[in-house]
Amino acid sequence: MKEELAPFIVAIGASGDEGLNDIKALLALLPHPINAIVMVVLHRPSERISALRDVLAHRTSIPVVVAEQAETLEKGICYIGEPDQHLTLGSRSSVVLVDGSDNRLRNRTIDTLFISLAKHAGRRTIGVILSGSLDDGSRGLAAIHEVGGLTMVLDPKHKPRGMQQNAIDYDGPISVIGTAKRIGGIIGHLVSEPGFGLRHARKND
Repeated sequence: MKEELAPFIVAIGASGDEGLNDIKALLALLPHPINAIVMVVLHRPSERISALRDVLAHRTSIPVVVAEQAETLEKGICYIGEPDQHLTLGSRSSVVLVDGSDNRLRNRTIDTLFISLAKHAGRRTIGVILSGSLDDGSRGLAAIHEVGGLTMVLDPKHKPRGMQQNAIDYDGPISVIGTAKRIGGIIGHLVSEPGFGLRHARKND
């Protein structure tokens, strides 16, 4: 599939209760139907049963699906993984689930997804970091920036230092730093006009 014809992939990463609230708020702001694939990662203990799919489904009209190994991703759907099966992208827009039992990836699940997107989706990637502690996502956003994708960070404002500020400071410029409303509006505009986001990315190389 030619890059210009393939759908955008919007990848969202967050951690903690505040991060979960940010994800719900951002998903509610995205257009429905959305002309993109959405992939969401939230830090969760690998040994616990998660109700994340139901929680997100109550806040968005975008269908929320727990991804299965090797399935082909479809635009208009929001995908998540299981707490011990971490979501990443393989070739030809297919799902690759990475074993995360015993918390083996610890706090690198967002980086793992983002780096796979940089490799397999390149300029079609829109990476978004929301609230969370530590620095997961920083390396992944840098990888997305390096291949010409778009990078977005929720404005940390006066919060304690965490994922947002660490992503801003890590490596390379961030395409957008703003509120959830601003980020959601820009994503909606980018994915509504085929090729616009790619031209925007190239113009900023």
